[in-house]
Amino acid sequence: MERVVFDEERCKGCELCTAVCPQKIVHMSDRFNSKGYRVATVTDQEMCTSCTLCARTCPDVVISVYR
Repeated sequence: MERVVFDEERCKGCELCTAVCPQKIVHMSDRFNSKGYRVATVTDQEMCTSCTLCARTCPDVVISVYR
């Protein structure tokens, strides 16, 4: 089960979530959404501690974290 889910269509590629992740598992992917922004993704869901820092930092409410 995924712990972190990104609404990729709402992501604007600001990279704030990548800077705050204590596990350093949030990165910008090579994919683009329909608006042309690179989207964020989690590289290793198993390492996620569900701390919610990424979701709380996101200005566009793109990230959902499940425990």
